[in-house]
Amino acid sequence: MRRTNPSLTEDYDYYPRIEAEFQSALDQSLNPRGPELLYEIVGDLGLPAKTDALDLGCGEGRFALELAKRFTFRVTGIDPVPRNIEVSNQQLRDATKRDPQLADLLRFELGAVETLALAESSIDLIWCREVLALVEDLASAFVECRRVLRAQGRMLIYQNCRTARLEPREAELLGATGRFDAREMEGAFEAAGFEAEQFMDLGSEIGEHIEEQTGEASRRLRHAARLLRDPQRYIAQFGQTAYDIMLGDCLWHVYRRIGKLSGRLYLLKTS
Repeated sequence: MRRTNPSLTEDYDYYPRIEAEFQSALDQSLNPRGPELLYEIVGDLGLPAKTDALDLGCGEGRFALELAKRFTFRVTGIDPVPRNIEVSNQQLRDATKRDPQLADLLRFELGAVETLALAESSIDLIWCREVLALVEDLASAFVECRRVLRAQGRMLIYQNCRTARLEPREAELLGATGRFDAREMEGAFEAAGFEAEQFMDLGSEIGEHIEEQTGEASRRLRHAARLLRDPQRYIAQFGQTAYDIMLGDCLWHVYRRIGKLSGRLYLLKTS
């Protein structure tokens, strides 16, 4: 029970008596769910080998490769950034040296989610991880996803969204990610004819899991502290644009750990 109007004397008498025990309790993991959860959800769908999947905003191809390896899906990776497609294709060439069948399962193409160069009703599963915050026209994006999905198709979304804890200045530093509102996303996919078959508000869990495994958020916190303490040092070396991107990225890792951003998972089906 919360104490009412504790005095300074009471605080400094009470808290030191339980501080070590409290710290010990906080050192114990709460067993957060990690990125593996997304693959478990895909596995639970029971889709057969050679299922046609789309990795929307595939980046450097890591998730597309994993979907092909794990499930023998035929995966198309789409991304608007030429460098990402170049890196993805190099990753594929390297992977096929170990597993030649991947050459027939994967392809990477330049493209935008708002104008997918795919036939109508040609895809069974759309994988969309941490992409939608960068999409300017969500309405068109979901209409396109609905168009290319076959009947009974699914769209799996994992996206970090802003929460009420994120201050306006912090949202500005994060750019598009800081502005991303779950309600806007939900309105767009519902208007396009989707409904959520599954929904999980994972909060900080996936970031917490990654931190426990790798310490990545702690490293990013150190980087953010250095960027903020001596910005000119890094701007002079790398430029203002790179500085802004790096600071936003570091803060993103920190903010999703402390509830300013919340990981939300949706498995969509057509309504």
